Amino acid sequence: MEIQSVKQFLDYFERIYQRTFRVVQCIPRDKIEWTYKEGKFTFGDLVRHLAALERYMFAENFKLKPSRYPGHGKGLADGYENVLAFLEKMHQDTVAMIRELSDSDLGKKCVTPNGTAITVWKWMRAMIEHHVHHRGQIYLYLSMLGIQTPPLYGLTSEEVYDKSEG
Repeated sequence: MEIQSVKQFLDYFERIYQRTFRVVQCIPRDKIEWTYKEGKFTFGDLVRHLAALERYMFAENFKLKPSRYPGHGKGLADGYENVLAFLEKMHQDTVAMIRELSDSDLGKKCVTPNGTAITVWKWMRAMIEHHVHHRGQIYLYLSMLGIQTPPLYGLTSEEVYDKSEG
């Protein structure tokens, strides 16, 4: 998928973000710092990482600036409400920064943290993939705890099977 329009990208990105936010809201308040194994990301780490990378790496790079990723620690946001508020604030900031881009900016080259030059629109696509990757981790963590999650596109796998022919 080639991204040629900032507006079209933002419309798409908002739908991706809203699906992620719905799943994040399924995290039990008392489990925000739960992890399945010592040394692995907690729910809070995942959400803070997603938010901070979106804003301080991807958005900065889109503007042809270097990454300012501050990590994913509790110092960014501690406690359920603060973690969700941080996610929302970082997303709003990112969207505002992307709105400042012109369609022609999408064809410029930015530099990733490892020094690779990449077209801005391709780096935007990578941000979507990053979102989906960590949303999947959150789904898995919630499943490990036996917590019901919303179907991604309105139907569960079982419901799609039941409605399918053949």
